[in-house]
Amino acid sequence: MFKWFKRLLWLLLLLLSVGIAAVAAFYFHLEKDLPDVSMLRDTTWETPLKVYSADGVLMSEFGDVKRIPLQLEQVPLRMQQAFLAIEDSRFYEHPGIDLIGIARAGVVWAVSGRMQQGASTITQQVARNFFLSREKTLLRKIKEVFLAWRIERELSKGEILELYLNKIPLGYRSYGVGAAAQVYYGKTVDQLTLGETAVIAGLPKAPSMLNPIRSPQRALARRNLVLARMLQLGMIKQNEYQQAVAEPIITHYHGTDVGLDAPYLAEMVRKFMLDKYGEESYSKGYQVYTTLSSTQQQAAQSAVFKGLLDYDIRHGYRGVEKHLWSKGETWSSEQITNYLNDLPSYEPFEPAIVTAVNNKEVTVVVKGGLDATIPWDGLKWARPFISDERQGAAPRKAADILQVGDQIWVWQDENSDELRLAQIPDANAAFVALNPKNGAIQALVGGFSFDISKFNRVDQARRQVGSNIKPFIYSSALANGFTLASIINDAPITQWDGGTSGWSPKNSPPEYDGPIPLREALARSKNVVTVRLLRSVGIDNVLSYLHLFGFPDSSLQRNESISLGTAEFTPLELVSGYAAFANGGFKVTPYFIDHIEDATGNLIYEATPSIACAGCGKLAEAGLDKPDAYKDELGDWHSQCPIDPVTQQNQAPRIISTANAFLITEALHSAIYGGADRGLGSWMGTGWRAAKELKRGDLAGKTGTTNEAKDAWFSGFTPNIVATAWVGFDDHRRALGRSIAGNEFGASAAQPIWIEYMKVALRGIPDRKLNQPDDVVTMHVNNYSGLAMTGSSPGGREEFFEKGSEPSATGQQESVLFDNGDIKSTPQQTPSTSTSAAASTSPTGAAGTDDIF
Repeated sequence: MFKWFKRLLWLLLLLLSVGIAAVAAFYFHLEKDLPDVSMLRDTTWETPLKVYSADGVLMSEFGDVKRIPLQLEQVPLRMQQAFLAIEDSRFYEHPGIDLIGIARAGVVWAVSGRMQQGASTITQQVARNFFLSREKTLLRKIKEVFLAWRIERELSKGEILELYLNKIPLGYRSYGVGAAAQVYYGKTVDQLTLGETAVIAGLPKAPSMLNPIRSPQRALARRNLVLARMLQLGMIKQNEYQQAVAEPIITHYHGTDVGLDAPYLAEMVRKFMLDKYGEESYSKGYQVYTTLSSTQQQAAQSAVFKGLLDYDIRHGYRGVEKHLWSKGETWSSEQITNYLNDLPSYEPFEPAIVTAVNNKEVTVVVKGGLDATIPWDGLKWARPFISDERQGAAPRKAADILQVGDQIWVWQDENSDELRLAQIPDANAAFVALNPKNGAIQALVGGFSFDISKFNRVDQARRQVGSNIKPFIYSSALANGFTLASIINDAPITQWDGGTSGWSPKNSPPEYDGPIPLREALARSKNVVTVRLLRSVGIDNVLSYLHLFGFPDSSLQRNESISLGTAEFTPLELVSGYAAFANGGFKVTPYFIDHIEDATGNLIYEATPSIACAGCGKLAEAGLDKPDAYKDELGDWHSQCPIDPVTQQNQAPRIISTANAFLITEALHSAIYGGADRGLGSWMGTGWRAAKELKRGDLAGKTGTTNEAKDAWFSGFTPNIVATAWVGFDDHRRALGRSIAGNEFGASAAQPIWIEYMKVALRGIPDRKLNQPDDVVTMHVNNYSGLAMTGSSPGGREEFFEKGSEPSATGQQESVLFDNGDIKSTPQQTPSTSTSAAASTSPTGAAGTDDIF
């Protein structure tokens, strides 16, 4: 008996030796094909591209993988224990391979012919997730075992567990426990309850089948299994277990925790990154810091929403989205909830269904299951929309507007907390604000909703600019001998084409004041005066001048109607042009990325904008008077220069003189504050609403409205901010029309958006008018003739002139510009170009219009 036992023992030892030798031989055969596991020490996590505002608020996230890498010490002990309990309870004891589990899986394979069980340790899962596929083959399993053994020799247990907890796929494109906590619960890992932790720990077995959003019952059973294992292993106490298993499964999908709504600019960043870094932009963890101010961006979003909402209210209610059931029928609460849950939300609008209609209010169910009431104040605006030009009678009761079963849109007024009836605007808007010193974009809104339309109207929509072009025409006139005191005849014009038809530009409103100063003509947006200036300067000279501001050749037609704004620019092109007036005559290039960091925080890109700054330099003692410095309310001096000092290498190119920029700004100042501000009478400029609402003295701006009111504009600035607002329809055939409040113009449709933004953007910034440059002089002139006057004689005012252009003597007649550029009397300075209009072609396109009231 002993001999047979001894022989059997020798046989087993022989077989074991042969087996070990075979495994060793197989290992050395595969070794050259096995990856170097030491590279795990230098793992670079595949993390999404993140976009931030200048002040560090998250704007957007791009990438297929959601991951929030964590160090092991950042993962709560209970979460580590939960994974160990259900995935690998002997993790800290075994050498990376569970021989019993492997033997069990081998038996199943031998019996069934398929690899149905894994029995993989956490180390094996790390090997598979980093180096191997998930196919169930014997060769892959053998490689997994060898790699696990090598990993255990190379890394510590803590390093292996950290790799696992950051790499494991957990459903909904979340990888790692940090991302899973955010996706399922909107929390960080240290904020999870024990029950929530157990839910996440149960996911690796089958993330799609066990996730709590799609399969709450399966998730519940799996969670309780995890908790039972933790209790069995002594990781938690009985009372903790009972409390955790009693937790209900409450969860929903949580997207990226975005703190700032700026999707149009975020998309511009995505395209920039894709062009610069390729597809790896989405996975290398780049962090892009934009030039956007979160406060100003929020103000811009709110201003655009309010502007479009007010326009819609003026033009009436276009009707409900859909009527869901007939009279006598009704839907159950479950039907209503399910229907609403399938509908999109367009912040701040939510879909709702009317469930009861009373005399002066309606009851609705809002998406999410909220029962609410819309009071009469939220309904009474909804007179019927008939056309863009007409609205019906005001409603008298709620039934005039809605009925039970209507699917509508609602929003909550933050000022009153009341629910209000709404509609998705048909009209759209764009808004962009720049720092005029360097072109940094401070705020950008490309439309009402990025979810509805990803078309970015700030940099993609070319629209006729109307009277917003006039400051550039007037700037060319100043550069060709005219002054703010030049007298131009505000009288009707007709240019005949040699046949029976003619082009007759008209003022809007069609009122004419005869000879008026150039300052007043721009401030009151006189169309016929602008045409006369174009003829005097010469259309070719004007077109060349417009090129200086960066306006594209393709948008500059060679005909006289360009003086009234038939040229088509994007809002970004237009605001860049206005920046030259705000910054003293320099051309800045808009940019929106300040710097980029890699996943570890290293700087890999930094913007180097050209700076518009003629007088920048180190600030000296308090009391220093420089154009680019200002004193705050505490008496401290601050530089306006983005870079101090500015060097020749980063100086923006000068395109117009400091004097020219100052003089145009002065005229646009009059467009805000009217004639009384400069001693020119009691007339109001086209932008008077800004003075009334903002109550400060450093504003300059210009309204713009195209023919038939298809486009409404307002562009304006202070020394710190330049911004442009546009309102119109994406369908070029539609006009903004007329409402119960009157015709729609730039002043009524676009300027309110600019004003609402500026209320926030200028908060805390001292009122600071542009300082008079050294090359500008002041002279007392007659309001009606432009003649120089002595002292402070009646009918005169102080006016600014570029040095050398001022009237040289009292009594010498200033020029008066009439039709076709004719000059009456001898001008103080004859314009340097031909005064004939013969060079221009017959005008085509829509004439610009503007408004005063």
